[in-house]
Amino acid sequence: MVTDEAMAWLLERDGENPGVRHFALRQLLARQPDDPDVIDAQAAVMRTGPVPAVLAAQHPDGYWLKPGSGYSTKYQGTVWQLIALHRLGAEGRDTRVRQACEYVLAHTQNANGAFGWSGKATEEPPPPSSGLHCLNGNLLAALIGLGWLRDDRIQRAIDWQAHAITGEDPAFRYYKSGTSGPGFCCGSNLGLPCAWGANKALQGLLAIPEDERTGEVRRALDVGAAFLLSRDPAAADYPYTGRVSATWFRLGLPLSYWSDVLETLEVLTALGYGRDPRLDHAFAFVLSKRDEQGRWNLENTLNRKTWAEIEAKGKPSKWVTLRALRVLQAAGRLPND
Repeated sequence: MVTDEAMAWLLERDGENPGVRHFALRQLLARQPDDPDVIDAQAAVMRTGPVPAVLAAQHPDGYWLKPGSGYSTKYQGTVWQLIALHRLGAEGRDTRVRQACEYVLAHTQNANGAFGWSGKATEEPPPPSSGLHCLNGNLLAALIGLGWLRDDRIQRAIDWQAHAITGEDPAFRYYKSGTSGPGFCCGSNLGLPCAWGANKALQGLLAIPEDERTGEVRRALDVGAAFLLSRDPAAADYPYTGRVSATWFRLGLPLSYWSDVLETLEVLTALGYGRDPRLDHAFAFVLSKRDEQGRWNLENTLNRKTWAEIEAKGKPSKWVTLRALRVLQAAGRLPND
C-alpha cells in the first residue's frame, strides 16, 4: 500500500515542486479537475517552482534560446522546454504555454508529418529524414496532454508515428539517418530497434483517448508491446549499439530521449500488461529501490543543463516516488494489494 508518510509527503504544499501535489491528487487519489484542491494545486504550478522559471526564459516569439526547430541546444532549446512543461504539470490554457505549442507545431514538423530536428536556426522546416520515434513521441505526449489533439498537425504526427511502427504502408519512406525501418529501427542505434524510442513513441500514442484510436494506432501499440516484452525489462538488454545502457537502471525525471525501467513499466501497464508475469522482475527491481519511508531517490537528472533544476541527485525524490507509486498502483502491485 501507499504509506501514509509517503502520501503526506507527496501531498504537502511545496513551492519548489508544486506539480507533485497536483499529480498526486489527480492520479493517486483520482480527484476531479474541478476539485478545489486540484484547482489550487494547478495554480501553484504556474506560480512557483520550475514551470515559471522555464517560462521566464521564453522569448516573446514563443521559442527558447534560438529560433528554428528547437532541438538545439540540448537541453535548453524549445522542444525540451515543451516536453518539460508538460511533465511538470503546466496549465495548457496558459497564454505562454499555448504560444510555445504553436511555435513547435509551426517550426518542428517536417514534410512527412513527423516532428523532426535541425541544428540550424532557420525558419525552414526540418528535413524529411529528421523524424525520430523519441522526439515525435515525446512531443505527441506533450502536445496532446496540453490540449492540441484536435489540431490537424497533431493528426499528421500521429499518422506518421503509427505507420513508422507498423510498416504497413508500402509508400512510407524510411531514412538511414533517422527512422531507418519499421519496428522502431533507428539510425542513431546502428539501424537496430530502439527501446528508448519505443517507450516514447508508445507514450505519444497512449495519450490519445482509447475510444479515438484508429486501427493503425492500435496495431502500432500491439507491435510496441510485443517488442518491449521480447526482453525482460529488468535486464533491458534491448538492441543498443552492442551494450546495455546503465541509464535504464537510474530512475529520474525528466528523461529526455532516453528511458528507464520504470518508464517501460509505465507504458506496458497502460497497455494492460501490469499483472503480466514477464514484468515480475522489473517490478521487483523498482520496489528494491524504495527506502523505509516508502520513497525513491533521484538517480538521473538534467540539473545544470536546463533552465530550472529539479530536486537533488541522490536524495529522496518526490517526482520519482510519484512515478513509482503511480505505476505500482495502476498495475495492482503495491505491497499488500
